[in-house]
Amino acid sequence: MKQILQNLSNGETSLVDVPCPKNIKSNILIATSKSVVSAGTERMLVNFGKANYIKKAKQQPDKVKMVLNKVLTDGLITTVDAVRSKLDQPLTLGYCNSGVILESDVDGFELGDRVVSNGNHAEVVRVPKNLCVKIPDNVDDESAAFTVLGAIGLQGIRLIQPTMGECFVVTGLGLIGLLCVQMLRANGCRVLGIDFDSKKCDLAQEFGSETVDLSKGEDPIIISQSFSRGRGVDGVLITAATQSDEVMHQSAEMCRKRGRIVLVGVVGLNLRRDDFFKKEITFQVSASYGPGRYDPFYEDKGNDYPVGFVRWTEQRNFEAVLDMMSSGTLNVKPVITHRFDIENSINAYALLDDPDALGIVLNYPNQDQKNLTKSKVLLNEQTAKAKVINSTLARVGFIGAGNYASRTLIPAFKEAGAVLDTLVTSSGISGVHHGNKNQFVIASSDTEDLWSNDKINTVSIVTKHDAHAQQVTDALNSGKNVFVEKPLALTLDELTMIDKAYQKANKSNFVRLMVGFNRRYAPHVIKMKELLDSHRSPKSIIMTVNAGAISRDHWVQDSLIGGGRIIGEGCHFIDLMRHLVGHKITNFQATMIGNIPGVEVRDDKASITLSFEDGSFGTIHYLANGGSTFPKERIDVFCDDAVLQMNNYRMLIGYGWPGFKKMKLFKQDKGQKACAKAFIESIINGKESPISYEEVMESSKISIEVANSLRN
Repeated sequence: MKQILQNLSNGETSLVDVPCPKNIKSNILIATSKSVVSAGTERMLVNFGKANYIKKAKQQPDKVKMVLNKVLTDGLITTVDAVRSKLDQPLTLGYCNSGVILESDVDGFELGDRVVSNGNHAEVVRVPKNLCVKIPDNVDDESAAFTVLGAIGLQGIRLIQPTMGECFVVTGLGLIGLLCVQMLRANGCRVLGIDFDSKKCDLAQEFGSETVDLSKGEDPIIISQSFSRGRGVDGVLITAATQSDEVMHQSAEMCRKRGRIVLVGVVGLNLRRDDFFKKEITFQVSASYGPGRYDPFYEDKGNDYPVGFVRWTEQRNFEAVLDMMSSGTLNVKPVITHRFDIENSINAYALLDDPDALGIVLNYPNQDQKNLTKSKVLLNEQTAKAKVINSTLARVGFIGAGNYASRTLIPAFKEAGAVLDTLVTSSGISGVHHGNKNQFVIASSDTEDLWSNDKINTVSIVTKHDAHAQQVTDALNSGKNVFVEKPLALTLDELTMIDKAYQKANKSNFVRLMVGFNRRYAPHVIKMKELLDSHRSPKSIIMTVNAGAISRDHWVQDSLIGGGRIIGEGCHFIDLMRHLVGHKITNFQATMIGNIPGVEVRDDKASITLSFEDGSFGTIHYLANGGSTFPKERIDVFCDDAVLQMNNYRMLIGYGWPGFKKMKLFKQDKGQKACAKAFIESIINGKESPISYEEVMESSKISIEVANSLRN
């Protein structure tokens, strides 16, 4: 299927063949009939992509601060690599979609229903159920595709709380502004529209608005005073996009005492205190389509808000817009200026800077369901033929192509000598982008394409944590070697399931299972291990992890999806300590920060003490309440009147170690490349997994038990 993507690194917009996304729980699969290019939003994204690094930095000062802090802690080269990788992720464009349901297990949505959604510019989209609404029979697909834009405007209107007879200014008569004019008029309000474009002012007048044409030198302050009968307008709805702070000042000037200003667009926000102080003006920023937006509980998990407490959610705003279209109150046909088939969509983006372009509609004529729903895309036929000829013992399929996989693991596997065959991603988009970049043969959205491919003997799993256990089990049942990014599993039952699959697989065939405990392979850790192995005395180890805060609603913090941070990341340090000591863990104790008001998450601020068979012990301080300017990881080892101190994989210092004083690296190295190389070489050379199965299971089991003890 076809989809429009943008490269944030260079601003290039392209039409790409991608696999059809695989439908998931509480989502709906839709064959697109129409979508609308949101000129304002998409112009900003495209222009951001085209900007150089300096201009990008100026637009995101908060991100610049984060980058500078990372330079201080991790080094310049590591930081530059991270920034480049982030910008290399493909960006989907579009959020105004209408079409027909292809797949649904959601109550109230049936196969063949016409629906609107916030789906992207793609022939098939997957949309959460709370972002999808049925289209009334008397509303055509083209008009319906404007629903999301209408909902953005409607939410701004709800916040400004119009009452019949009030007068309002709409600043910026783009798509959303013109829709707002109609909706405010439907509320029985008088409207004054402001814009630099005479044609847009003419359209606003057709919808019943008075106007201020800035291109003719008309003064909005003077005209607004006359329009409001000398009282000042009741409120201003800002739907403009500009860097200027003048829009806010002008809006305040036009308002009456205790007037209201609501920002729907994007403008400069260096506010003048006197503007608001003297008149007691209220100012509010509207959050897109309405309540529920950016809330994973509502959008991702499909939980609705009770209508008695939240009358207008984003889904119910969609319904309201469609109702207005159905009754004739809202008419979008006059704002449509251009129509393109999806095959010619790049021409649509050439119009973003055209002042005459307003509503740009994309048509999707291909309704061949068989072609639309293909899960695989052949990336390069020549590459495919070459890799058949130049086959090796390590032919790898990847599941997941997020930032870590694309930036680190895939290049590491490639460098290690693996043949990269199939890249599977849920949406298919990143699979195509990073598949082409790394010479994969196939991009897919279905893991079955891995399990059924006899050419693939190895699978690397880099997905959300809750998927790991089942995907590892499926891979083992298919007779594949498995490399899985941590954690291996989220529960002890899942570990049992994996163990059964591993034991069964190894009865008929020799397969490897390895977790990406890469820190074992960091140059500093290798040196520490070498030094410590020469001493049989018990060791005392202190690991300090300045983990950094992650919000409570992040998926990692969800015990069912991410498993929490001890399972999700703390397992790294449990395994590392197990490796440095070289003996089994016999016991553990764990404590966390107290249950006091204001602390939402407690188990990411914890201290874990491990005891070992040889008498060694160690404490892991996993702390999410530190500062970003402090290095993330530090290890102190005490043994036989000597100390080793490792600082963030850049410096290792020995105190009292004969023949060793210091080891410094120019670039931070946490062992990812060496870890991948060790695994791939074990396959090519027919050797055991570089980390024993017993140690993998031990570290995983202890991590789960520690997390459970903290929760209980």
